[in-house]
Amino acid sequence: MVSIEIDGEKLEVPQGQMIIEAADSVGIAIPRFCYHKKLSIAANCRMCLVDVEKAPKPMPACATPVTEGMKVFTKSQRAVDAQKAVMEFLLINHPLDCPICDQGGQCELQDVALEYGKDYSRFDERKRVVKDKNIGPLISTDMTRCIHCTRCVRFGTEIAGERELGATGRGEFMEIGTYLQKSVNSELSGNVIDLCPVGALTSKPFRFQARAWELKAEPSVSPHDCVGSHVFFHTHRQKVMRALPRTNETLNEMWLSDRDRFGYEGFNHTDRLTAPWIKRDGNWVETDWPTALSVAVEKLQKIVQNEGPEQIGALVSPNATLEEFYLLQKLLRTQGCNNIDHRLRQVDNSHQDQLGLFPSLGITLPELEHQEIIVVVGSDVRKEQPIINHRIRKATLHGSQVFAINPISVSFNFAHASELVGEKGDMIQSLQEVLKAAMSMADKESLAKLPADIQQQLSHIAPQHTANEMATALMAGKKVSIILGNYAWSHPAAHQIYWLSRALATLTKGSWGEMSNGANSAGGWIAGAIPHRLPFGQAAQKTGLSAIQMLETPRQGMILLHCEPGLDCATPRLALSALEKTQAVVALTAFDDPQLRQCADVLLPVTPISEMAGTYINAFGDWHHFKAAVTPLEQSRPAWKVLRVMANLWEMTDFTYQTNDEIINELQRLQTKNEVTDTLLSKTLPSYKAAAQAEGMLVRLAPTPLYSVDGVARRSHPLQETKDASIAVRLHSSQAKALNLQQDQKVVVMQDGVSSAALPVEIDDHVPVGTAVVPASTAQTQSLGAPFGMITLKPA
Repeated sequence: MVSIEIDGEKLEVPQGQMIIEAADSVGIAIPRFCYHKKLSIAANCRMCLVDVEKAPKPMPACATPVTEGMKVFTKSQRAVDAQKAVMEFLLINHPLDCPICDQGGQCELQDVALEYGKDYSRFDERKRVVKDKNIGPLISTDMTRCIHCTRCVRFGTEIAGERELGATGRGEFMEIGTYLQKSVNSELSGNVIDLCPVGALTSKPFRFQARAWELKAEPSVSPHDCVGSHVFFHTHRQKVMRALPRTNETLNEMWLSDRDRFGYEGFNHTDRLTAPWIKRDGNWVETDWPTALSVAVEKLQKIVQNEGPEQIGALVSPNATLEEFYLLQKLLRTQGCNNIDHRLRQVDNSHQDQLGLFPSLGITLPELEHQEIIVVVGSDVRKEQPIINHRIRKATLHGSQVFAINPISVSFNFAHASELVGEKGDMIQSLQEVLKAAMSMADKESLAKLPADIQQQLSHIAPQHTANEMATALMAGKKVSIILGNYAWSHPAAHQIYWLSRALATLTKGSWGEMSNGANSAGGWIAGAIPHRLPFGQAAQKTGLSAIQMLETPRQGMILLHCEPGLDCATPRLALSALEKTQAVVALTAFDDPQLRQCADVLLPVTPISEMAGTYINAFGDWHHFKAAVTPLEQSRPAWKVLRVMANLWEMTDFTYQTNDEIINELQRLQTKNEVTDTLLSKTLPSYKAAAQAEGMLVRLAPTPLYSVDGVARRSHPLQETKDASIAVRLHSSQAKALNLQQDQKVVVMQDGVSSAALPVEIDDHVPVGTAVVPASTAQTQSLGAPFGMITLKPA
């Protein structure tokens, strides 16, 4: 620590800290444009010039480290004159278009110019003009306003891990742009809008929609992934106009993924269901709430009375709130039914009794940054969980080694040690190789924690060189994390993947967890929205049917909550077929989906997260409560209120809730002191045999695209115009040659005798031979079957 003095105030600050950081720590304001606490120091705007005793000239506060006895003056005549001179220089070429600039009212340049600028200009030469650039559907450019702070350039290089923006030219001819006029495609690209201190980079969807001072900021939580990034919904006239990050250093810091930032457009989509509908004699009729609820309850009640409670069930989106999960499972279990599930994209739940209280990442994000070894199993983490990927990238900058075991080679935006890609996408073989190699290096104490017959079960495995290297690094590491993703939990042999990865974590004494599906999968487990457990992990007296089992053996009555079965289920064709065979389908949905109208009997309009209060639990076990940002649209109602009224009409007791807090309090009273931990290794490694692959057949790798994870994201028009939303069949070049297919040629995908829509071919040598990447959860592929199934390709 060193002693310094700023404007007469004596401070003790760390040696080497910059003057601007020391000043910020005690609330002394120094103007700045290029400086940002999360970015490297550029010192190119010079707005932060301050007067340092004994220095021959003003010094940039952002790039001048403190020294013992230093005296700094931020308001001296020399400092103020320097700051005003810089301000005048910056405004020489800046257009006077504040009245039409979206940044007006929230502009750093406006704020600083008010204090340090002149009320007239001495510059009478022609101002420069920079042509605006089209860099994609999310970011609007007005580059004449750019002051060359380079925050956007540094963000791409240092945070997003992809240098998409850069500077060309010198002096006043310097311009910020993309390489060869390409679009900006990073999944974190929207953060440059917040970073830009002027109106050069603004939100394209929000452009000219409202003024900053007209908006009301409502705190909320991201509804798209298991991180639960904190956001502000900015509203105007009872409509969400934009989403901005709400700082939380343990989660999203001050960043947002583009999915969280621009997904709000889905809240206002024309597909919103605004009134109840019932089907009469095969025709849909709009009706009122009492009629619709009475019809819904009567249909379900009749099935329970005539065919028993086991003939009804519920499919719930993992984005439902904790309150909705709890009330729906309580409603069903009051009738003696355990058929409820939110794991819509999972097909193998044979290990469900052996898992912990909820799907956890096993480690916090700040801790993840400081792990020595990180192993990603079955995940394109960058395109699944952008914020977690950002933290993993920060870990690599701190010296961490990242390994991957995947069915396909993915594009990381950080340096990774090695990646194991199994033949024809087989992750299980790769995991077995690494585990066997690790066992050969483990001590007896660690080996004793595994079943005794594991050596015999893996006797036929011969680890390859990459597996041995990976195992050596894992066993030498002191802080190891193993993280599972989409390809792992959606695999038809997920049990084996969980077991093998858990065994590997045990040998390495590391953390183990998963990046679960949806925003509130943890809440679904804790609230009891699973067939085998009651709230807080208490075992159900009788295990009900999982989501996939309810579709394989259709029930006579079904409740769908925030669920679009043709897009949210692992087996969309099976889901739609099963629901069409069901006597009564009651859908509580925010969106009017044509496929729901095809299979449902009652449509009840419920609110998305923006129009209701609720609770989410993220993958770290944090409970996040949020309130409604706007009032419900027309006749929409929060789903928990709809479920409460349904229970009342069903003449169930203990459904008298008036507020969310009453539901949460009741749920928390059910919490027991018994700790629910995973017991995967208490049983032997389950057997696994890959499906036979006939000649000409390919294994379908079916990731859920970044912007197709839920109904809100799918309806965000700007997100659907991005590169990440484009759908294609990706093939290895040799595979395409063998099938006589060319780049961009249209093909149809055949799976189980049913074809997809025509899709373009994309040649990608990251894809293993014998496989094809055909995304799930899209309108073009919803007629197909489950992930990792066998497919053929035919020219369209």
